[in-house]
Amino acid sequence: MTRILGIDPGSQRTGIGLIDADDRGQMTVVHQTTLKLLDNENFALRLKQIFDDLSAILREYKPEEVAIERVFMAKNPDSALKLGQARGAAICAVVNTGLGISEYAPKEIKQAVVGSGGADKAQIQHMVGMLLGIREKLQADAADALAIAITHAHTRATIARIGIPRTAWRRR
Repeated sequence: MTRILGIDPGSQRTGIGLIDADDRGQMTVVHQTTLKLLDNENFALRLKQIFDDLSAILREYKPEEVAIERVFMAKNPDSALKLGQARGAAICAVVNTGLGISEYAPKEIKQAVVGSGGADKAQIQHMVGMLLGIREKLQADAADALAIAITHAHTRATIARIGIPRTAWRRR
């Protein structure tokens, strides 16, 4: 079993999803939550909360591998900058523990989990629940984080089976 942490960074909510995955593709949920950041009095304190809370989760659950969603270009430049900063706080927390981090584009994640790069949030929530045997409705950010962890589990299993590095088959 490999413990994988998926992170869906955001400046208002950051999704966290941990799964255990075996070499056959069987996955079980270990933990999932959403860091709610809006109670902080300023943006810098939101970034600190991401770093601190994620650091505590890393210490408690001890994942072996970590995956995060790659930044996409938003229509609003201010939103894109804030998302990048939230992502940076999360990446720093991970790298601070000595772990590496894999990055996946939103379309890659949707393709891996739903089968379509154009899937919506409801489809992702539904498929994550189906794949992990979760009956209750998932919070959207936590579902996205679990989807990132699932994508990483599928990718690492494929790499193990075919022996071709991920960079060799990725479209640019």
